[in-house]
Amino acid sequence: MAAYPQRIVCLTEETTETLYRIGAGDRVVGVSGYTVRPIEARQKPRVSAFINARFDKIEALDPDLILAFSDLQADIVAELVRRGHTVVTFNQRSVAEILQMIRVLAGIVGLSGAGEALADELERGLDSIRAVAATWPRRPRVFFEEWDSPLISGIRWVEELVEVAGGDPVFPHLRSAGLAKDRIVSPDAVRDAGPDVILASWCGKKVRPERIAGRPGWSDVPAVHNGHIYEIKSTYILQPGPASLTDGVRQVHDRLAHAVKTTSGG
Repeated sequence: MAAYPQRIVCLTEETTETLYRIGAGDRVVGVSGYTVRPIEARQKPRVSAFINARFDKIEALDPDLILAFSDLQADIVAELVRRGHTVVTFNQRSVAEILQMIRVLAGIVGLSGAGEALADELERGLDSIRAVAATWPRRPRVFFEEWDSPLISGIRWVEELVEVAGGDPVFPHLRSAGLAKDRIVSPDAVRDAGPDVILASWCGKKVRPERIAGRPGWSDVPAVHNGHIYEIKSTYILQPGPASLTDGVRQVHDRLAHAVKTTSGG
């Protein structure tokens, strides 16, 4: 038997991307159907969605490690364990926990050094963005819309990345709620908060800025009035792994920078 896992199934995208980033992509034998990063991983057998999995396909791949994420995959994990598989389930909800996940996963596969290097690289990237945002004349107030009906405010790592990128979330007290149902906000609450920028990421559904702008009573919301409603695709920002700490936070930063520039006369 090998000292470390050699045939790994990833039930979500962030562990797949992490394994590729640390040089273990060749060990990934099965991925989530939602996997888009990296491009090479799209060629691997797709064995799961997010809340369901094809157990027959997984077992046919003869994995020695299966990686899962969060309470939403608890039933899948329980069934896999009953079938005798080794399953590691991560539950990262903050930027610090994402970096920890990278280091822990790297250790599990025997590549601790590569994991440390990746985590350090990602931290430096965040510091660089944070430093640029610190030079802005002001920090825009931001509503991150994770879902549109009902309205759901951003999960913790997203709200933290908004801050890194130069914005101030309008509902900071909700970020610690791990369950989406506990981050539901009313349209009136958003209107009263008066965000300067609205960032929307509706997982599995294209954002329609005109629908956001057309909500009753929202015409005077600064973000609507000034045209600062932007989509951040979920694969970049709602994936708690390298993507959100690179492309995701950069996209948020770019949109906030545009909003600051166009409303500050600079």
